[in-house]
Amino acid sequence: MSRKLLWLLLPVCGLLIWGAFRIDAPVRAAVVASHDKDWRKSADYRFHTAVRLFGDWPPLMAACLVALGASRLLKSRRWMRVVAAAMIASTLSGMVGNVSRLTTGRTRPRESPKIEQGFYGPWHDGHLLIGKSAYNSFPSGHTATAFGLAAVLLFACPAAGVVAVAGAGLVAWSSVALGAHHPSDVTVSIILSFFVAWFVWRWMSGSGGAWIEKLLRLPADKTA
Repeated sequence: MSRKLLWLLLPVCGLLIWGAFRIDAPVRAAVVASHDKDWRKSADYRFHTAVRLFGDWPPLMAACLVALGASRLLKSRRWMRVVAAAMIASTLSGMVGNVSRLTTGRTRPRESPKIEQGFYGPWHDGHLLIGKSAYNSFPSGHTATAFGLAAVLLFACPAAGVVAVAGAGLVAWSSVALGAHHPSDVTVSIILSFFVAWFVWRWMSGSGGAWIEKLLRLPADKTA
């Protein structure tokens, strides 16, 4: 990614985030209205809950470990780097997202109208809000984790990346449908994850790849 492209992307990302914040209120109203007393018994609820469960960090890392082991057995240097980069980008994106999520104090959509929507910060009205789920919405940790992994695959292998991005998109949509996050929450997470993934993949394509191969005790490439 050239500096010119980066400078072009920044205003585009800004517009996307602005647009996402603009639709937060109507989307929240629609989601809250759809959650009747039988919502938690519905097939939609079970589906979206399952998507977020299997799209979270532990299952994704378990799948990556299997893929990394297979790449090691096959001595595929390229896929070892791809999978390792995906794991690192997913983890870093999730960490950054969760640190922000725990400190911004943004209310979750599903808490409306019980709690007035807004950003309350880590401390409000004499109470520490860190760790209180109702105030830990911005951005989406699930979305950041899923897109951190998917973005690396998209950079390294577009065919596989498109499938991974579709899966990550489903995680983001499920987060909105469950009322766990606003559209702006997932939009910021997606943008954050793509930037993290690009830097990680760039590092892995260079010195990071050699470090991973050494860590996994892969014999030196004599053809290099």
